[in-house]
Amino acid sequence: MTSPDTATLLEEAADRIADVSRADLQIMLRRAALLLRNSGSIAFEDDIEEALRDLSGEIGKTRNDTIRFIVREWMEKNTYLPVHLVDEDSEVDGIA
Repeated sequence: MTSPDTATLLEEAADRIADVSRADLQIMLRRAALLLRNSGSIAFEDDIEEALRDLSGEIGKTRNDTIRFIVREWMEKNTYLPVHLVDEDSEVDGIA
């Protein structure tokens, strides 16, 4: 027998809110908050995960920051987002 997931527990608690203890409600809400906080991750195939891990280490960013960087770069190159303009005081890699 499997235990119900957090969403099911929250739905059942909402149906019988007067019967749920404050401590049980606190536990369910904290568990839901943790799930929401950690739900931003995207699962990829093994080869992509490995490439992301390698690239993240190479550029010194977290996995999620690397994904954000890749998506932003792609969207800028394909004109879905405006390109960031570099001002005179910005540091560059020496590439003109």
